[in-house]
Amino acid sequence: MRMLALGGNGFLGRAIVLDALAHGAAVTSFSRGVSGEGLPGAVVQLVGDRSRADYAALASGEWDVVVDLSGYQSREVDEAMDALGDRVGRYVFMSSHAVYAPELPTGATEDGARREPLRAADVLTNETYGRCKVACEDDVLARYGDRATIVRPGRVTGPGESSDTVLYWVRRGARGGRVAVPTSPDQPLQLVDSRDVARLVVQLAADDRPGAYNAIGPDSTLGELITTAATLTNTTVDLIQIPTTSVPPRFPLVEPPALWPTRRRNPAKARAAGLPVTPSPKPSKPSTPGTTTAASHP
Repeated sequence: MRMLALGGNGFLGRAIVLDALAHGAAVTSFSRGVSGEGLPGAVVQLVGDRSRADYAALASGEWDVVVDLSGYQSREVDEAMDALGDRVGRYVFMSSHAVYAPELPTGATEDGARREPLRAADVLTNETYGRCKVACEDDVLARYGDRATIVRPGRVTGPGESSDTVLYWVRRGARGGRVAVPTSPDQPLQLVDSRDVARLVVQLAADDRPGAYNAIGPDSTLGELITTAATLTNTTVDLIQIPTTSVPPRFPLVEPPALWPTRRRNPAKARAAGLPVTPSPKPSKPSTPGTTTAASHP
């Protein structure tokens, strides 16, 4: 299989490139060339800048599948598709669970209602990001039809992650001791390992599967994330629930309880297509002496 990764050098992109190589694919990466250090020499690296519509490096070549990791607005996706034309067999677009309408119930499938599409935004925010991804999905489906595959990851974590969302709580749990949690430790999470998403993407490409897939991790909680980090470092934590008004509104991963039922998606279709679940270590003994609240803690 010949794979072209559009923006395949970063966190998730690198995982996909490495998985593709491990399963015998010939991989070409198209990016700005600023983060390709450490990629295996077998990867053909082409340099171009999507923000400037610079696709000269893609003027020739044919691929069985293209994995679009860096399309955020419809213009970027349309220009890439124009540059590639019919020289690719399948177009895999990396979308997001942010495309779904906010009122969806627990366990919504890929057929759940999406947000209204937005073809352009000056700035990508919580309000515009998902809508722009919807517009991208629509354009890919309109152009490639049954040769289009849409992957909608949830919150992705794993080796190489650099953001402070998941890592904040991992580091805090690893330090042990009292951990202030500005929400219930039972707040649901569906973290998915980047290597699991990569395995799904490469398998979908190899199987030539069309359609949309929720790349979502197993049900877990914020409290389990913290205590697992403590277990891995042989320490213990005491989770102390504090009022949400005590912290900045954008505290990592914390969301209002009213949103929790809408945050759980159904990954059954992706699981059947090859999405694995990297097991997380389970505490061999209780690593949480007891969850208390700020008001009752001495």
